[in-house]
Amino acid sequence: MKRFLKTKDFSVSGEEFELILDSELNMLRTHPEPKDLDNYYNSEAYISHTDSAKTLVEKLYQYIKKHNLRKKINLINKYSSSDKTLLDIGAGTGSFLESAKDKGWEVYGIEPNKKARDLALNKGLKLKENIDLLEKQSYQVITLWHVLEHLPDLELQINRITSLLNKDGTLILAVPNFQSYDAGHYKEYWAAYDVPRHLSHFSQLSIRKLFAKNGMKVIRTRPMIFDSFYVSLLSEKYKHGKGNFIKAFLVGLKSNIWAWKTKEYSSLLYILKMDKKAF
Repeated sequence: MKRFLKTKDFSVSGEEFELILDSELNMLRTHPEPKDLDNYYNSEAYISHTDSAKTLVEKLYQYIKKHNLRKKINLINKYSSSDKTLLDIGAGTGSFLESAKDKGWEVYGIEPNKKARDLALNKGLKLKENIDLLEKQSYQVITLWHVLEHLPDLELQINRITSLLNKDGTLILAVPNFQSYDAGHYKEYWAAYDVPRHLSHFSQLSIRKLFAKNGMKVIRTRPMIFDSFYVSLLSEKYKHGKGNFIKAFLVGLKSNIWAWKTKEYSSLLYILKMDKKAF
């Protein structure tokens, strides 16, 4: 393993971290990994733990979230069966589960952050703090929306998550792609590195290899078009001290145009199922 680049925590601590390249998996790992990660989430600015829409960035985030909610529900409905059980890992304030419940899904969620769990409770959702507190059952669909990159003990967590799926179940996850144009453009200022909260940084190859170890196969990938614009806006703020909306829009647009040819979008959504050939 060798150092890929050095970056820092721009949103909470200001501490520096290294990104180490795992060439076998073609992924990056954050080094060092803090012992107490909870401290790095203790910020009013940590946007996925709030429903606030006060600042420009928050308003943009909430707009994109509403747009994506409709797309997420349409997506999981494609993989539903008579068993409409849904587990969302890293459920945040519960907006996705609330929407899925309204569409007839039996919903379950995991969210470590107490503030986010309390906001979800106001929506009638009782989220579990961790995976160990779940009832013993399996699920037809399991989702991780920009969550996999946060998980410590990654390989162990993947094994535990995939073991919770029904045999014909579907795993859906979305993660940033460090091989995108905007990642290369902003380098150490790329907001989707978000160290040390993001412990792992994925390529398409790494997702395929990691889940193949657990008998899972990527059956489809989909671009997350809006992510390049949102990430570029944050990256501009980290690099120049303020968010240049026009520059961020142009970089985000160029990233999507470049990805139209290369398929290396800023973030990618992966749909996985059990690979019958693996058994």
